[in-house]
Amino acid sequence: MKKPITRRDFLRKTSQITAAAGLSGCGILLKGCTSKKDLDVIIKNGLIYDGIHDEPFPGDVGIQGEFVKEVGKISASQGKQVIDAKNLSVCPGFIDPHNHTDVELLVNPKAESCVRQGITTLISGNCGSSPFPVADEVFEKTKENLKEQYDIELDWRDIRGFLSRIEEKGTALNYSTLLGHGDLRGAVMGYDDRPPKPEELKKMKSMIEKNMKNGALGLSTGLEYAPGSYASPQEIAELCRVVARFKGVYATHMRSEGDELLKALDETIGVSQKSGVSVQISHLKVAYPRNWDKIDAALSKIENAHREGVNLYCDRYPYTAGSTGLSFYFPLWAKQGTTDEFLARLKDPTLESKLRAHVAEQRKKLGSWDKVVISSVVSEKNKKFEGKSVLQGAKETDKDPYEFMRDLLIEEENRVGMVTFMMKEKNLKRILAHPLVGVGTDGTALAPYGLLGEGKPHPRSYGTFPRVLGQYVREEKILPLPEMIKKMTSRAAQKFGFEKRGRLKKGCFADVVAFDEKRVRDKAIWTHPHQYPEGIEYVMVNGQMVVEREKHRGKLPGRVLRKQEKG
Repeated sequence: MKKPITRRDFLRKTSQITAAAGLSGCGILLKGCTSKKDLDVIIKNGLIYDGIHDEPFPGDVGIQGEFVKEVGKISASQGKQVIDAKNLSVCPGFIDPHNHTDVELLVNPKAESCVRQGITTLISGNCGSSPFPVADEVFEKTKENLKEQYDIELDWRDIRGFLSRIEEKGTALNYSTLLGHGDLRGAVMGYDDRPPKPEELKKMKSMIEKNMKNGALGLSTGLEYAPGSYASPQEIAELCRVVARFKGVYATHMRSEGDELLKALDETIGVSQKSGVSVQISHLKVAYPRNWDKIDAALSKIENAHREGVNLYCDRYPYTAGSTGLSFYFPLWAKQGTTDEFLARLKDPTLESKLRAHVAEQRKKLGSWDKVVISSVVSEKNKKFEGKSVLQGAKETDKDPYEFMRDLLIEEENRVGMVTFMMKEKNLKRILAHPLVGVGTDGTALAPYGLLGEGKPHPRSYGTFPRVLGQYVREEKILPLPEMIKKMTSRAAQKFGFEKRGRLKKGCFADVVAFDEKRVRDKAIWTHPHQYPEGIEYVMVNGQMVVEREKHRGKLPGRVLRKQEKG
């Protein structure tokens, strides 16, 4: 007959078994020992870049509900789910301060190209363009275009209506937006080149106040585009006084990024000095070879303004090509009014000599039209030109470059995207490494399938953050990784007022990225841009796993972040 096991032997044996299984502190119920699993997820054994400290540290992140509950050494026994992050770096989710996603989330709320590169929060409504307010004179045309291109019903007029649509649909990441000055100006006073009347300026200021109370983070301008380009610095400063009163941000695509870059910087700094507004300079660049040597003067102006107390920050994407609409190379005077009016001017033979002269000046800046590549069109007829340069398109159609661009814009009703190679790699690295510059995609939430998988868009929509981490930090070492992580997370959060994002600390929202430092890289290239990066292993948004082992799980835990919520 076996000798009965004593209580002491039982407890000792149980402790040995649980210790061998790595479950210290569990398996027996004694004082100071608990089997309660009070954390939903534990990310264990990672190298933590918390967005706060200058050096990483090994440790674990405990998540309960939507929030980070603990950062440090955490027993695996406390977690309902444990993710082994051995050999991975763990940091806050990336915040994209310059994004152009809006209706794309209604097409595909999974936001694949963004969230798979580690973006958990994006700020849209940039470059003076937002999907609200919708002006009466363009409502029907906008409605028609959205239906034709994306099968979306335009049933909103203002920010409240649009953000409600996003919330109804759901989204994989957190979405916030600025109010676009171009759409604001168009809704109040139309699209012509003239100053606002006193009552129009008053109405614009009132609408800014209303939009910020309903969630806009601030105001954006696109001063190289119509109708924003028609606004004087005085108009912008007057509007920004309202933005400053609500502690919002003024994000600007400046009036020039090339020949008049230094004057444009003076204007931007002056707007902040006159209004007191916090400024974000969008996609800081020095465009076209004849301007590349202005980099020192440009950075000096920014540094001096910062020393003098101007609340100023910038963003930049890690590529030497920009992207916008092909109509960019046509004169602003031709783009007054509606799209139909612009197209009518393109068709007018009496204006051709003036239009040609302007376009010829643009070629001088570029050097050749082989630097401009068609990235997107709408009609099937012209899909063959996607990925081809203007020079190639002209040769294939037996036209000169001006005729090719003019005819393409007319046939596509001005819906032609382009990529332009116009920047210098050495300048790019200096800008990315600068302490007053963060990382932004200037892209859109896309996917390699469905309606968002068409065309040959700029690869920044898929590769920006992994490209910075892989090429510019790991390989070219332009900055230490902890410093770059801060640019991608806590500094962007601070700039835009997200008090509980951008840091891994107790009480912050659990937006988390785990990536492989040795393997992370972008894969999207100019000829095949619809490719996800590699090395971004896990992405959590508000405590839920959206990307697991580089695969999207289909979850939509994102939130609309409104200004007054400070989330």
